[in-house]
Amino acid sequence: MKRQAPTLEDVAREAGVSRATVSRVVNGVRNVDPGIQELVRSAIERTGYTPNRAARALVTRHPTGSLALIISGAGDAFAGRVFADPFFGRVVDGVVGYLRARALQPVLLFAESAVAREQVVDYLRQGSADGALVVSVQPDDPLPELLLSARVPTVLFARPTRDTPVSHVDLDHYAGGRLAGERLLARGCGRVVTICTSPEVRAGRARLAGFRDALARAGHDNVPAAEGSFSLDSGAAAMAALLRDHPALDGVFAANDLMAQGACQVLRDAGRRIPEDVAVVGFDDSSAAVTCLPPLTTVRQPVEDMAAAMARMLDEQVRGIRTAPRTLIFAPELVVRDSA
Repeated sequence: MKRQAPTLEDVAREAGVSRATVSRVVNGVRNVDPGIQELVRSAIERTGYTPNRAARALVTRHPTGSLALIISGAGDAFAGRVFADPFFGRVVDGVVGYLRARALQPVLLFAESAVAREQVVDYLRQGSADGALVVSVQPDDPLPELLLSARVPTVLFARPTRDTPVSHVDLDHYAGGRLAGERLLARGCGRVVTICTSPEVRAGRARLAGFRDALARAGHDNVPAAEGSFSLDSGAAAMAALLRDHPALDGVFAANDLMAQGACQVLRDAGRRIPEDVAVVGFDDSSAAVTCLPPLTTVRQPVEDMAAAMARMLDEQVRGIRTAPRTLIFAPELVVRDSA
């Protein structure tokens, strides 16, 4: 039997007020005490009363009922790279999980060029979605500032490169790099190398600093490094170069799991046993960590929780609950598997 939709009477009963009071709040009558308005709005949320879009917007402050999830980067094949990286799937899972529970819908947008960025800003400026969740893979990305200039409520995944007053979630990447270094040291590794990222990538730079500081405290300075670009192929190429230049290496830290997986492929092809000959530690705890041979010891970044928190922060911003810029930093965790 189909459940009957909640009515004004249900809301009135939940809030402990009259039906007429609920009707006045729903219809925007101004002479209702603010405390009563909040009681009614809370009751509407709890009962799920949504007679029409206008009433729902009054209660939730979400006129469209949707939030934009924007993946911002650069390059002609950008979208293909996004879908190939398990990180972005985890972001979507976290965002959708939060929104679905609140009857909100995500709108996926790509901003891979200056033209695409302008189109995204115009789309949001016209009110096609109520706010923007931005995941940027481009150092010094101008999109956050463009969105703020357009007065679009915005929350970022990761601290902005520029000093932009915008809410964001992030990880303590330095602590994560330190965990990776300490794990390799605990296994007795003394000839350690790392596959890092471009210095322009703030998160990668922090991971490398934490890793090197952990090694330096144990007397291992000048750790050899080769750059990758967060992809499996780039990790394989960097590992091949490191193995050629440092054949006696016995430990590897890669700045993400895909690069670590590429490194493991090269090491196996070279006849190196993992972890008996070379221990390998990745970063993220993505699906690549589980499918890697052997399964990766890695530093977990709680991406789903971070993405859900990002969505919650934007929801609260849109609803006027917390509008000042906020920062939420998550702690990394070492996940031990077979590679180290």
